[in-house]
This record gives sequence, structure tokens and C-alpha cells, in this order.
Amino acid sequence: MSDFFDSQVPSTEHLRAKAKRRMPGFAFDYLEGGCFSEVNLKRNTDEIREVQLKPVYLNDYPGSDLKTELFGETYDAPFGIAPIGLQGLMWPKCCEFLAEAAAAHNIPFVLSTVGTASIEEVAEITGGKAWFQLYHPAEDDLRDKLLERAAAAGCPVLVILADTPTFAYRPKEIRNGLSIPPQMSLRNVFQMCTHPTWSFSQLGAGIPEFKTMKPYIPKGLNMKHLGLFMNKTFSGRLNEKKISAIRERWKGKLVIKGIVNEEDAEKAIGLGVDGMIVSNHGGRQLDSGQSTIKPLTALAEKFGERTTMMIDSGLRAGPDVASALASGAKFAFMGRTFMYGIGALGRNGGHHTINMLKRQLQQVMEQVGCAKVADFPKFLLKE
Repeated sequence: MSDFFDSQVPSTEHLRAKAKRRMPGFAFDYLEGGCFSEVNLKRNTDEIREVQLKPVYLNDYPGSDLKTELFGETYDAPFGIAPIGLQGLMWPKCCEFLAEAAAAHNIPFVLSTVGTASIEEVAEITGGKAWFQLYHPAEDDLRDKLLERAAAAGCPVLVILADTPTFAYRPKEIRNGLSIPPQMSLRNVFQMCTHPTWSFSQLGAGIPEFKTMKPYIPKGLNMKHLGLFMNKTFSGRLNEKKISAIRERWKGKLVIKGIVNEEDAEKAIGLGVDGMIVSNHGGRQLDSGQSTIKPLTALAEKFGERTTMMIDSGLRAGPDVASALASGAKFAFMGRTFMYGIGALGRNGGHHTINMLKRQLQQVMEQVGCAKVADFPKFLLKE
């Protein structure tokens, strides 16, 4: 299964088109959507694709190797599966499917606090290698319980979010009445009826739930009150005091996600984080913000020797990963591309997408003459 590749969907664009046909509209809208007018959603990918590489053709070239060391672990490729909330709403069991694929291909899988599989389930699937992304709770007691569970499950890396200080305004989700389970409007019922593969898979998998959070959610809440509970539970802005408290308690590697400016990066390094992910939450939080590639380039130049700099948001394909690595990232994470793979191909979609991305990235390395992932910055065309 790990070598699965479907030649009928050899690109992210093909996967996206097939996933759109197989997923109900409300589920696909949640996957695709950004905030407000989705300006920054588009800017993310557009500006990554403005990066240019310069090939070197006449040097001796020993071949290329995708293996990448990150936090003492050697991964088979320099990319991983980003944390995604509500995966089971978009495609039944896809959280588990992607964790399986990540483990089989030896790349990182990052579980979201609001994912639809639990910390313990994903740890078992990945042999304790999954990372955990923490939405910082308003109450310290809940924070400590989640940290204890992540540590007990063997998660080697904790990711804490800085880029979600408020719940976003996302018109598509508002219009669709997004919830778990989705609201039974006539529009949503029609969409489910016209996508039988998704619907029957959902029946078999059961209603998706916030599995990690399930022990802390009061029983019997309707959708309105569940929403209010989640808003109250995860309200609040990450600050130095909160980061320090986590750093004191968490003995593994600590990564902060959502850093896009030098002031925040300096503070984060001073607080003892081991790495940072330049991110704007996939264009889902601030429409008028920067893309990710420009702050990555600036931050990597200034802080790249002092911390491990990574990126997510806007990357869709192997050449995008190459551009990010050339711009100073040590590692890249993608979410939507992997979800397109699952939506298009079901359980095999994770394997297919990883193999596709590996092939694409390998071709770029061979074309420009890049032998090792760490050598990519040598091939960046600077204006």
C-alpha cells in the first residue's frame, strides 16, 4: 500500500478536482475556504510560486537524497502533514488514514487539538511519533491535562499556536452552518444524498467527534451550546507567560506556529522554543496579512542559525516545497493537498499524495543539481 500511486491523478490539481466531485459541498468549502474575501488564501500560493531557482548543469552530480534530519529524527522527506481540524467531517476516518500514511512513509503527522482522532489513537497508529498541536485552553488545568496526555503518548514535538487569537470570520462556514454533525438544512441534506460514497463512509465511521476533547465536553450539548463551549474553552491570546509555563512543563521539543515578524521571533527564541513554523493558518485568519514565503525568507536570514525555521500555508506541490526550502525553511508542512488526496482516493489517498510529492520534489532536485535538501538555498535566484 505504501507504494500506491494512481496515474489518473498525478497532480494536486487532479486530486482537487476529483475530491470536489466526491465530497459534499459544505465539506469541500470547509477544506478550501479562507477568511473574508480569501485574498490571503490566494496570496500564499501565488507568492510562493514567484520564487525562482537557478539550475547548475555542468557540475558533477552524485544524485539527490530527500532524507532530512529534524529534531534528532531522520525523516524520509522534508515535508509533513499539517494539523487540520474537523478532518472526519471532510472525509470519514481521514485523520487515521493520514496518520497511517505518515507512519508508513516516515514523515511527521501533526494532530490538532480539534482533530477527529484522539492523541492516544494517533500515537498508536504512528508508533508514538506523531506531533501534537495545542490550541491553548483558557484554563491552565485543561492545558496541563492535554500536555500530560501528549507526553504519555510519546509525542516528541509539541506545537503551540500563536496565529489564532480570535475565531475567524469565514463566510463559507457561516453560510453552510458548519458543525459536527452538519446542520440538516435542505441544502446540506441534498449535498449528502448526491455524494453517496461520502455518506455511506460516514455512516460506517460514525458521527465525527472532537476525540481528544471528548472527556472534557459536557454530555448532551446541542450544536449551539457545543460551539459556545469550544469558544469559551479556547479563547485567549498566546503570550510570554503562557509560553513560559508550557516550556517549563513540556520536556520534549517545543515549536511555536504562526510567527511572521522579527519581534515575536526574538521573544520566542528567548523563551526557549526549539523551532518555529512561519504560518498564517492557511489564509483562514487574517485576509489582509502577509503571505508566508516573504516573512519566512526574512526570518530565516536573521534567525536561521539560532532556531529551526519551518513553514506551512500555501504550499500545494513538490515545487512549492523546493521554493520554501530554497528560501530558508528546514522543513515544510501541507494540509489541503493531503486532504485532496483522501477526498479523491479514500484510504489510499495519503500514500498516493506522499508518493506524488516525493516524485515531484525529486525531479526538481535532479533538474537543478541539488544533492541534499540542506543545499537548496544555494539554488535560490536572488533579485
